Amino acid sequence: LASQIDYTQYNYTQPIQAPNDDDNSRTGTVGCVAVDASGGLASATSTGGLVNKMAGRVGDTPVIGAGTYANALCAVSTTGKGEDIIRHTVARDVVAVMEHRGLPLEEAAARVVAGVPRGSVGLVAVSAAGEVTMAYNTTGMFRACATEDGHSEVAIWPA
Repeated sequence: LASQIDYTQYNYTQPIQAPNDDDNSRTGTVGCVAVDASGGLASATSTGGLVNKMAGRVGDTPVIGAGTYANALCAVSTTGKGEDIIRHTVARDVVAVMEHRGLPLEEAAARVVAGVPRGSVGLVAVSAAGEVTMAYNTTGMFRACATEDGHSEVAIWPA
């Protein structure tokens, strides 16, 4: 079953409201990171896409190292503005900062997110040791976490 949106029905006589530069309500990414009992890591990311995207545009989700990355240290899944995420190879950079600077996951993620233009990125990440971080530089980010020991966290806005 295929469907097509008919954009000709919009009333173009009305002024179009420009989106807020920090409006992350236009993204619909779903990401997941996991670590198993033996420290094995996995990352998965599914994009909500971008309405009226340029023909041929490839977002960050399918670009390993930009939107999604996992190795023996940690797993990362990102959301936000694909061009900025690709340009800054956000997911891989979190791992690189851990590898080369020896920083723990939370500090590495915070450092990488701070280096991306404000309003552009959010991420979830887990280390092989089970550390979890959910860093973002947008107004808010839909996020949740559950651990084996019963800890759970669900949030949108900063704590």
